[in-house]
Amino acid sequence: MFNLLGKAPSSAKNDILSGLTVALALVPEAVAFAFVAHVEPLVGLYAAFIVGLITAIFGGRPGMISGATGALAVVMVSLVIEHGVEYLFATVLLMGVLQILAGLFKLGKFIRMVPHPVMLGFVNGLAIVIFLAQLGQFKVSNVHGAMEWMTGGTLYIMVGLVALTMAIIHYLPKFTTAVPSSLAAILVVTGLAIGFDLDARTVLDYVKDMTGNLDATIAGGFPSFHFPDVPWNLETLRIIFPYALILAAIGLIESLLTLTLIDEITETRGNSNRECIGQGAANVTCGVFGAMGGCAMIGQSMININSGGRSRLSGITAAILLLVFIVFAANLIEMIPLAALVGVMFMVVLGTFEWSSFRIIKRIPKSDAFVIVLVSGVTVFTDLAIAVCVGVIVSALVFAWEHAKHIYATNYIDEDGSKVYELHGPLFFGSVKNFAELFNVDQDPEHVVVEFKYSRVADHSAIEAIDSLAERYNKQGKTLHLRHLSLDCKQLLSKAADLVEVNVIEDPTYKVASDKLA
Repeated sequence: MFNLLGKAPSSAKNDILSGLTVALALVPEAVAFAFVAHVEPLVGLYAAFIVGLITAIFGGRPGMISGATGALAVVMVSLVIEHGVEYLFATVLLMGVLQILAGLFKLGKFIRMVPHPVMLGFVNGLAIVIFLAQLGQFKVSNVHGAMEWMTGGTLYIMVGLVALTMAIIHYLPKFTTAVPSSLAAILVVTGLAIGFDLDARTVLDYVKDMTGNLDATIAGGFPSFHFPDVPWNLETLRIIFPYALILAAIGLIESLLTLTLIDEITETRGNSNRECIGQGAANVTCGVFGAMGGCAMIGQSMININSGGRSRLSGITAAILLLVFIVFAANLIEMIPLAALVGVMFMVVLGTFEWSSFRIIKRIPKSDAFVIVLVSGVTVFTDLAIAVCVGVIVSALVFAWEHAKHIYATNYIDEDGSKVYELHGPLFFGSVKNFAELFNVDQDPEHVVVEFKYSRVADHSAIEAIDSLAERYNKQGKTLHLRHLSLDCKQLLSKAADLVEVNVIEDPTYKVASDKLA
């Protein structure tokens, strides 16, 4: 659990330098998401520190970065506006408890069931969201306090520094990998902006615009223990539980999908159930230290991975350095040009987006292509949790539709003169209509056998279909025989139970999905 280094001690340097790069990129993100949630900047910065540190130590995915995120902030804002920030802290505390329970009950494994097209849509949609979020950095506050797009020299300097940042990140690794290219780009661009006294917007300018306070700063002290000041009764639970449940679900979905993505990039495997517990413990801690909570951050995680961070040490370094910035070095961080951080995030967008999806879109099934586009669009216009749920549901319906067509029967007359229907394929809610059309009740002989040896009855809809078939033959005065059905099937059949031919040795023992036997 406490193995902070990767496979070789030499990774320590990469992890520390990568952690420094991530810490610099966390500052404006945490401030922005605090603003979205209508809380003070320090509430977001403390969340980035607490969630980042605890998940780095106890989470299930070394190298993954967690902190305050926009996906959670957009849900939190209505709670804060209606009930105040103390109710937010109570909600985050309960959210953490729910996430810990999800890990203890081993629910994290179900993320492995998310289809690959949904993963592609998730990655593409999130890349678009990250890109659109950076466009807000190209706005400045006017004399009336409203935000408007940059113009003139300020815009040209911003674009030039962003382009320089991206060029350094792209080309530096071709010459040396001694220093993460993202960190080098931030240092070079900051040095140029200060050395030439360029009119470039800085992190401090951004904080002032977001808060509307000319004296605003990211400086602060250490987080202090603060138990939520709310009445702990059923009325409070009624208010916070729906929010806590939604936040817990969104946080786990985003974290576990990010975990899966990093698994694929690094060709390693994280522990999803342990990640649930780690995220939960982090949010419980946020709830009692006055922070807004959080989850995994795909943008910062990609910065970390691309900069060489692979172990828990990179995440721990990022969190600790972020706290150091807040407490001791806020004035240094406030001097960093926003253009440098925007350039870093633009490179993350280029690296995150699955450009290969354009190449394969014509070669994959149309249903998969539709799911990719659908999930990407829903991610952009709503949120990640809804997008993933929609994608999984659509994929499941397509799967059911395709497998409904896989059921068929071969028939022959046996030595007793009975007609045997040898069924192939799964019998479930999606295939019952095709199943009913396989039989020619009017022209079949007096005795008909349905052989289930190469089929499987999956749910109660299938049981009802078998009962209906028996009733059809019974009305014609014919006898139906059912072979090789599970004992569960026999128990669930009402009209056709007596028609099952029991063979203790050969009959299967699979279970049927039905509330009657649950």
